[in-house]
Formats: sequence, structure tokens, C-alpha cells
Amino acid sequence: MSGEKLKVFILSYINTRKQAKLDTFDKEAEKKRSGLSGDALSLVTLELAQARRDIELRHEARHWLTDAASRAGQISLVTHALKYTHSDAKGSSVFSTMTADDSQTLTTSTLLQPAIDAVGNAAALDVAKLLQTEHEGDSLVAALQRGDNQALEALAESPAQLQQWLEGFRQVFSDKQLSSHKLAKQVYFPVGQGQYHLLSPLYSTSLAQALYQRINATRFGEQAKIIRQARKNQQWHEQADISYPDLAVQYMGGTKPQNISSLNSVRGGRSYLLSCAPPEWNTVDHPPLHHGSIFRERGEADYHTSTTLNQMRRFLLRVKDIQNNRDIRQQRLTYLDQLIDQLFFYVATIQNLAPGWSAQSKLKPAQQLWLDPWRAKTDPAFRLELEAGDWQQSVVEEFSHWLNRRLKHEALIFGDAERKEWASAVLFKRRMREMEDALKGELA
Repeated sequence: MSGEKLKVFILSYINTRKQAKLDTFDKEAEKKRSGLSGDALSLVTLELAQARRDIELRHEARHWLTDAASRAGQISLVTHALKYTHSDAKGSSVFSTMTADDSQTLTTSTLLQPAIDAVGNAAALDVAKLLQTEHEGDSLVAALQRGDNQALEALAESPAQLQQWLEGFRQVFSDKQLSSHKLAKQVYFPVGQGQYHLLSPLYSTSLAQALYQRINATRFGEQAKIIRQARKNQQWHEQADISYPDLAVQYMGGTKPQNISSLNSVRGGRSYLLSCAPPEWNTVDHPPLHHGSIFRERGEADYHTSTTLNQMRRFLLRVKDIQNNRDIRQQRLTYLDQLIDQLFFYVATIQNLAPGWSAQSKLKPAQQLWLDPWRAKTDPAFRLELEAGDWQQSVVEEFSHWLNRRLKHEALIFGDAERKEWASAVLFKRRMREMEDALKGELA
């Protein structure tokens, strides 16, 4: 791509960021002005006008690029990132340029165009995005790597300013002193009698991105939808219908995936895991046909979560007289997440049974929709109820009431506050959303 086109992209990127800042500022400014009049309004209007002007000045192209170049040293462009191992690890991440066209195994080196990730200060990821974003098959980082400075040269007001920008942006490539950390994975590998190499395996974020893009294309891509529709209609299609059984999703970074890496933020913290487990003999679970709810006393929910429930109750009894603090809340949340994981593992086994069984059951409508969702493929009325989505809140409420009852003890009192806390569990709602996303892909 020509330097002129790359220059236009840089200006567009800066302007887009400026406009987003101004839109947010204008909304807040309107709130501050509302209800004021006279001298107070005039004073606030003057202050707001100056603050808005400051935003515009900070996003003037040369000023913004100078600031971005000064912050570029806070990030590194990498293919293997350490913080996927542990979010508090402080060691080095690595940018690997090795290639292996004839490799017999899938590794980062076999990727033709590995995605480049950015790690470091999350506040400087806007600089990484400027460098990484592709426009017409080119990017600023690619131009800098090949020594093409035309785009920045056209924007700089002097050779000294251009040199300042280049030195700043090139910090993302600088070789730093490699170091490990106590929270990193470390393996002693024997290389001789009493001799070892200390290896520190790093997570390949580039490979994770390639896998994520490939799987998403086959699950949610337009072409994949056409193929599945042809299969549903029992029609021939020239391309295969690809699926990934037993696919798992690993979440990195919690509510702040950008603290792990730039690509992790793009993926919403999700990384796919393909099953590599050997076949297992599993006892077939029978669907809950004869009762109205799996949350009844001594029901399926009780059976599959009993150990964790008992542990959680004992913990709450132990800390009931201690003032609530962060450690207690975190441990309580850990037990809650374990319990939800166990419950949804059971739910997944029931959902994988032959669809339609719930039509002969005594389950409440909401639980039929939850536990037998694939019935929607052959039951149009059921599908309409499923897509309405209002049944999910009923399931969440039943879960929260059930958990209150199961944790009940003569020394513990649970009321609406606890029930609302269980009902607001992030993991429970996330599992429901994942099921909804999978259904949309299959039923589309």
C-alpha cells in the first residue's frame, strides 16, 4: 500500500478516536449544564469549552503521534504472551519470527501470517491498535518493519519530529532482557548427568487467534450457515459441514481481558480448546421426566452438586461471625462458580440426549426449554418460546431459591439479599449466553 493511503488511514484512526472522546464529553457536558442558569451556567460553559478544546488539541495529528510514540515503550508486540499463564506474572513475552513450512505438527511457526499481539500497559493499547490494524493489506507496523517511513514522513513537520516518532514506535520491537517470573510456568529439562535447562513454556496467542478465527468461521460464518441450511433441508452442497465436538471455551482476564493482551480483548477473553481426551465409558443419564423441576428436594441439582454445597455451607458457618471482607467474598464466589460448573456439566449431558424427550415430561416449560433446547429443530411452537428468551429469568430465579434452601442451616439466615446475589452470578448468566449463542448458530 502506498504511503499516501497509509497516511489517510492514520489520520482517520486518530479522528475516529477524537470523535468518540468528544461524543462522550458532549453527553457529560450536557448533564453538567442542565439545571444551571445565569453566572453559574456561564462559568461552567466556559470551563467545558476549554476542556473540549483540550481534547481537540490532544488529537491534532502531530500532537497525538508524538504522545503515542512516547507511550509505545509501554507495550511490546509478541506472538507468545506470559500473562495467559498468570495475569500477575511480570516476566518477558516473546516475538518469534521462526518458520517451519515442512513441520509435521501444528505450531506457531507453521502459520503463514501469524497474528501479532500486544502486551503491556492496557492504557497504551490504542498505540498497538494503530500499529497493528490492517488497511488494504498493509499496516503501520509492517511498514516500519520494512523501513518504509513515507506515511509518517508526510505527517511530520520536521526531520527531527519524524526521527522522534520512529525511535518511539520502534521500541515495540526492541530486544529487552529476557526474564522469567515466579508465577510463570517453569520446567527443568534434563540435558545431561546432573544438568538441566530451565524451560518456561509460553502461551501462543498467535496460534490461539488463528484457531479462534477458524472455528468462528465454521460456527457462525455466512458460508457455514448456508451449508447447515442445505443439510437441514437434506440438499447437496459442494462443501463439507464442519463441526468441532466437545469444544470448550477458556476465559482469560475476567472482566478486563485487555489486561492480558490486545488480541485477548478482541476475542472477549475467549480461547477455544479442542478435546484431546481418550474415549470414556459413561453411564447414560436419564432425562428428568417424572418431576416438575430439577431443583426439587433430593433432585438432580442436589445430587450433582452435593459435595460443593456441603463445603460452601461449612465455609459460611465458619465465617458467619467475621466481618465480611474481600477474601470471604472471593471464596464464596469460588464455591458458587464450582457449584454452577457442576450443575451445567449435568445440564450439558441432558441437552445432548436425543431431542424431543421433554414433550413427554412433567417439567416446567422454562426447564424444558433449558434442558431440551434441540427440540426446537422439529417443534416450531417450542422454537418460538425458546427464541423469546424470557424463560431464562425463570430458570435463574429457581436456581437462586434452590440454593437458598440448600444452604439453609439453623445458624445461617438467608433472605432476598442472598437470593439476589446467587441470581446475579456472572458465571450462570455466561453459561446461559453460551448456550444461546450455540443455538443461534445451529438453528440459523
